[in-house]
Amino acid sequence: MSIEPIGVLTLLIGLICLMLGTGALVYGLAIMAVLGAAAAMLIGAANIQPGHVMLAFLAFGALSHRREAAAAIRALHPNEPGFWFTCLVAYGVASAFLMPRVLAGVTEIIPLGTTAFDDTGSTVPLAPVSSNVTQSLYLSTTLLCLITLTAVAATHEGFSAVFNALLACCVANTAFAVLDVATYATGTQDLLGFIRNARYTLHTDSEIAGMKRIVGSYTEASVFARSTLGVLGFTGTLWLCGVRARLTGTIAALSFVLIVLSTSSTGLAGAPVMLLLLYGFAFARLVQGSARRQAAMFALGAPVIGLAVVLLILLDPEATAKVYGYVDLVVLNKASSDSGVERSSWNVVSFQNFLDSWGLGVGLGTARASSFAVALLASVGIPGALFYAVFVFECFLRPRGQLASLEADIAVAARNGYAGLLIGDLLVGPIIDQGFFFCMLAAVAAAIRPRASDVLRPLPLVIGARL
Repeated sequence: MSIEPIGVLTLLIGLICLMLGTGALVYGLAIMAVLGAAAAMLIGAANIQPGHVMLAFLAFGALSHRREAAAAIRALHPNEPGFWFTCLVAYGVASAFLMPRVLAGVTEIIPLGTTAFDDTGSTVPLAPVSSNVTQSLYLSTTLLCLITLTAVAATHEGFSAVFNALLACCVANTAFAVLDVATYATGTQDLLGFIRNARYTLHTDSEIAGMKRIVGSYTEASVFARSTLGVLGFTGTLWLCGVRARLTGTIAALSFVLIVLSTSSTGLAGAPVMLLLLYGFAFARLVQGSARRQAAMFALGAPVIGLAVVLLILLDPEATAKVYGYVDLVVLNKASSDSGVERSSWNVVSFQNFLDSWGLGVGLGTARASSFAVALLASVGIPGALFYAVFVFECFLRPRGQLASLEADIAVAARNGYAGLLIGDLLVGPIIDQGFFFCMLAAVAAAIRPRASDVLRPLPLVIGARL
């Protein structure tokens, strides 16, 4: 076991936040959550990320208080979304240890981790995989994060802290992306070396057609694009609702530009879908007569601006060729590339694993896939998929908050932020663990009462570090 410099800094920040209070711990977790290429500690071949270290401080600091501990228990009630996510985790962990042994040899898998068979680069008979343990631990920490943040957000002050921490996470995601581009352009990439020390395969200096692949604080461009799609959905909706309009509008605009320039097929394919989702939301508000100035401007002006941009590009043959070449290189030819063919084969084999396991799944962390939907079915089967579907409905799709209230706007923003993450995961997600940003969105949404019941009073958006 070794502690890296970023780990020492994380421990120091964790101790300071622990003394300041739960609010500071939530902010610390939000910032550390974006450091996807960093390892605070190295235990053998395992990377312990700064976010997991900060989660330990948050769980200790929050759940040691009677009020938060009671709220955490209430979050596990069958009427709450956390109950269904707990069922998913329980089934996933059980399947990780049982299915590869009970169904050993029933099907051929492309293992996510190492197995007892030689690494041939192809399929091997179903058997226990090293990632059965690691993915069980990761998904369990995601559950701990969700329950802890839901408990914190159960109070007005705590809800405000989690909401503000979400905004801080969005700002950090954007800031690290700008730093990534700036350091690459100036040849000073080593300045970010202390947050790029994980023992993963990192693609931080890759280019496509002379363009830098933007990775921000993550391992590769597709992971950055997936996260930034979530940021775009969350901050874009808040801007349309007039919540912190200057901040959220700036972050949303920068996120869209960074996604387009990231050279990630995930981002380039997902960005139009997110724009349509945001436009549909703005147009619906306009029709209902509840649109803020930003939503009205977007609903009326976006089609005109979009058409003008398309016409300007079409009128310039050189610009048309450049745009088509970029889209063709990044998106249209992706499926026929070596990596595209390989990822497609993963999904084919994983879906066959789902069928061969009679819909029960071959176990969490067993099979490698390249789409969240296929990974969900292949690993935890129909039972796990049902648990996840009920959780999503209860947390994100069920109407929450009084109509046209601040709480309802935040709930919709959390839903659209989740939609952005899900789009990225459906395109390239290899596992079912969706990370801490997902937990923060879910905690904010779950803390707002369903529309049929009593709703929270308007919440203060600025608080101190101590709750």
